[in-house]
Amino acid sequence: MTADVWIPFDPADVPGLPASLGYRFWDGGPDFPADPADCAFYVVPYMKPSETAIRPLTAMTGLRVVQTLTAGIDHVQPGIGLLPPGVRLCNARGVHEASTAELTLALVLASLRGIPGFVQGQERQEWRAGFYPALADKSVLIVGYGSIGAAIEDRLAPFECARVARVARSWRTTGRGEVHALTDLPALLPEADVVIVSTPLTEQTSGLVDAEFLARLKDGALLVNVSRGPVVDTKALLAALESGRIHAALDVTDPEPLPKGHPLWHAPNVLISPHVGGSSSAFLPRAKRLLAAQLTRFVAEEPLANVVLTMDQ
Repeated sequence: MTADVWIPFDPADVPGLPASLGYRFWDGGPDFPADPADCAFYVVPYMKPSETAIRPLTAMTGLRVVQTLTAGIDHVQPGIGLLPPGVRLCNARGVHEASTAELTLALVLASLRGIPGFVQGQERQEWRAGFYPALADKSVLIVGYGSIGAAIEDRLAPFECARVARVARSWRTTGRGEVHALTDLPALLPEADVVIVSTPLTEQTSGLVDAEFLARLKDGALLVNVSRGPVVDTKALLAALESGRIHAALDVTDPEPLPKGHPLWHAPNVLISPHVGGSSSAFLPRAKRLLAAQLTRFVAEEPLANVVLTMDQ
C-alpha cells in the first residue's frame, strides 16, 4: 500500500509504524506538508482549535481514516460533513483514561481536604488547622460511564466510598453493578456528595449541568467536571457557587481558555485546572502505541479499533 499519513509526531519517534506508508509531519502549522488530496490517513493534531483540526478536510479527497488523539470528537464535529463517503472516524479510547482518572481523583481529594486553602495559608504563613471532609464514606455519582468513567471508579475503589452510582446514556449492567440511564439522573443527584461529570460533549449533554441540575445537589456537594466546558452552564454554576451552597473542581470551562477577569477565577469554593486531564507524561507513549497499532491494521486491511462513525456511502 502506498498512501500518505499526516501525523503530528516525528515518524522516527513512533516505534512500530509500517514502513510501506508515506509519513507527513503536520501539527497544525500554516503550511500543509504535502497535497492534502494524497492523504489517506489523517491523525488530527492534539489540543489544537477546531478550525485548525478541520482545515485540511475539504481538500482531502482521498481520505479513508480520521484518527483523533482525544477521547471526544467534538473538535472535529464541524468538519464531519466534509468527509468523503466511507471515511472512518476513530477516537483515542485507551489513551487518556489513566491520566484523566488520576487528575479527577486529585481534584476530588484536593477540594475535599482543603488543599487550595493550605497553599494560600503557606503563602501567608497561616496555620489552617481544623477538620476537613474526607472522601471516605461519601456517596459518589459518575455522570458519563464510558471508559474514562470506569477508570475513575477503578481509582475510587480504595477510598472506602459509601456508594458509587453510575449514569450513562442508556441503562446497562457491569461487573461493578448497575449503570443508570440518563433519565434517572434527577433522582440520583440529591443523594450524591460528589458528582463527577465525564461525559462526551454531544447535543444531549451540552448544558446538561444547568440550574435545575445544580438545584438538585445537596448543600455542600462537590461538582467535578473533567468532560468538556459546555456540558456545564457557566452562568448557572456561578450563581450556585456564589450562593455558597456547593463546591466545584473544573478541569474544563466555558469559555476556554478562561480569560483574565472572568468571574469563575474568583468564585468561592472553586478549584480550576487548565484542561490537563489528558496532558500528562502518560499521553505520548499511549498515543504512539495507538497509532502504530491502527496503522498496522490499516495496512493489513484489518478492522480498525475505536471506530465511532463511518460516513455514509
